[in-house]
Amino acid sequence: MTDGKIDKVKLSQLLRSGKSGTECAKYFGVTPGAISQARKTLSISVVRSVALETGHKVVESNLNAVDQLRRINETANELLDRAVAAQDHATAIKCMSEIRQQLGLQLEILSTLTNIKAIGEFQTSVLEAIGEASPDVRNAVIDKLRARNALRRSLEITR
Repeated sequence: MTDGKIDKVKLSQLLRSGKSGTECAKYFGVTPGAISQARKTLSISVVRSVALETGHKVVESNLNAVDQLRRINETANELLDRAVAAQDHATAIKCMSEIRQQLGLQLEILSTLTNIKAIGEFQTSVLEAIGEASPDVRNAVIDKLRARNALRRSLEITR
């Protein structure tokens, strides 16, 4: 047990091993509500970290998921055409719903990709501007960011 402080890494390990919130609360000596709050914070941190650390992979691979969604969409459109021709209204409505969901997912993915690229371009521009003013300051900023692990692989910066 710990002294009431929740270690996020240990909490993550416990949750992934199948422990309940109540079991985690007993382990850390806190209330289940505190575990719930820590869980929310942990989820937000994981999402941010994953986005920063793996975003470059998504951008570089041109997101194969978009191609898969496009194929699903084409199939749904073909099924929709057949259902309309056969006057099968129930199937037509299901196909239209699927098409709408796939388009929404494509939009969400492409918006995220655009945001990741924009963030990377902004960070690169800022570091280039700092480098133009003072290469030593730029290098010091990069070193500090690396030390804090804030500079992720989504940005490739060369000195």
